[in-house]
Order: sequence, then structure tokens, then C-alpha cells
Amino acid sequence: MSQNNVLKGVFLVALGATTFGMLATFVKMAYSEGYTTAEVTTSQFVLGIIGILIINTFQRVKNKNKVVKATPKNIFSLMLAGTSLGMTSLFYYLAVKYIPVSIGIVLLMQTVWMGVLLEMILEKKLPSKQKVIAVFIVLIGTALATNLIHADFKLDWRGILWGFCAAASFTTTMFTANRVATEISSAQRSLFMLLGGAVIVFSFAFFTQVTPFNLEIFMKWGIVLSLFGTIIPPMLMNAGFPLTGIGLGSIVSALELPVSVTMAFVLLNEKVIFLQWVGIFLIILAIVIMNVNFKPKK
Repeated sequence: MSQNNVLKGVFLVALGATTFGMLATFVKMAYSEGYTTAEVTTSQFVLGIIGILIINTFQRVKNKNKVVKATPKNIFSLMLAGTSLGMTSLFYYLAVKYIPVSIGIVLLMQTVWMGVLLEMILEKKLPSKQKVIAVFIVLIGTALATNLIHADFKLDWRGILWGFCAAASFTTTMFTANRVATEISSAQRSLFMLLGGAVIVFSFAFFTQVTPFNLEIFMKWGIVLSLFGTIIPPMLMNAGFPLTGIGLGSIVSALELPVSVTMAFVLLNEKVIFLQWVGIFLIILAIVIMNVNFKPKK
């Protein structure tokens, strides 16, 4: 693969990770205007589905209907996998309702060790020394990045619980996204996974929204949330990862961590101390260690 292609892939993944990193700050801003979690997630998924439908239609017209059509089995598998996508959004947004965005994104990054654990269970083999070291670095980084050392710093347990739930469902999403119906276009896969996620989001909204649904959210925050959370990142990541490969792509996508914390620091005036930045650096370092091949080439 040419160097230019790899650079193009790095740029696409970096842009995707950066846009996703901005998401939680916008959610927090929507909360400050009185919108509920149900309104935020519903508007994001409804407009996201419309956006991906337009992209699918455009691709079909451009390729003169030569696009590989999804079978009913593909659709069912992708919608099932997409339920974890819906849960990730819900849990993550519920987490940042109770804790700072800078802490929420650190909890979401626990997918690093959760992924290693899931891989170990599914493949029935112990992780490599490299991965075990990376997991320990993530745990130390998390302790620093969430400011656990300062006893006077109290975090709402609900936010921590939802943050870990978001990380667990995000781990499931990442595992299934790379394995389910890979023969069909990424736009089709995104659409059916979104529809699966929408079932979860709409069910949550139906049972939790007690006040009348504020439709203003669609124009106010829905467009921004769907673009930054549902349309741009998956499209860019799906285009970039085949060019970079999983290892380099994973390292570059770790950009969402510093971007998310910086956005919260700048736009929400969240306090981020030096030790937290050290923790964030350690988590990124762990992702690099996990994905770099240290064995000399023969």
C-alpha cells in the first residue's frame, strides 16, 4: 500500500475521531438548555438515519444500482449488532449528565481493557505480554485521568456506572462492527446498525419522557449531534481504517480522548488538572503499545 494512501487513511480516521470527540460537549450544552436524554438521543438517531438514507440513495444512483444488496439475514444481524450502538449513545449521554465530559470520555476508553478481556473469552487464549502491560497502563492512566487520587474530589456514582456501561456496549459494537456482514457497503451497514440502535433509543424515550417532547431539539441540536455522532465519524472511520489497518487506525482514533477533554475545558470551563493530562497521555500510550509490533522483522 502506498505511503499516500496510508496518509489519507490517517487523515480520515483522525478527522472522524476528532468529530466524535466533540460530541459529549454538545450534549452537555443541550442539557444546559433543559433538553432531556430522550430528546437528545431521539433527535440524533432520527436525523442520522435520514442522513445515511440520503447517502445510500446517492451511492445507488452513482453506481447505477450495482451496490451489493443486503440479505434479510444481513439486515437482522446488523440491526442486532446496532442495538449496542444505541446503548452506547444512551449510556454515554446519561454518564455526562452526572459527571464532567473529561471523566466521561476516560470511562468510555475502558474499551481498551474490556476488548482484551472479551477477546480472551471468545478466543479462549491468554492475551500477549504486550496487551497485559497496556491494560495496566490504562488502569493507572484512568486513576490519574479521573482524579481518583484527590480524596476531596467526589464523583456521582451514577455517572461512573453509566460510563462503564457505555464502555461495555461500545466494546460490543467494535467487535460486531468488524465481523458482521462485511461484504455490503459501509453506508448500508451504518444504516441497518442505526435502525437497530434506534429501537433501543425510541424505547428508552417512550418509557422515560414524562414531559411533552420538545421538537425544537431537532433544529437546535439534532443536526449537530447527528452529523458529529452518527454520520461523519462512521463514514470517515469506515473509509480510513482499510487504508491504515486496525493497528495504526486504533492509535489515530485515540485522538478523540484529548479532543473531548480540550473541548470540555474550552467550551464548558471544566477544570482539568495536570495529573489528569498525564493520565490521558498514559491511556493513549497504552493504545500505542497494544497496536505496535515490537518484534523485529526477519
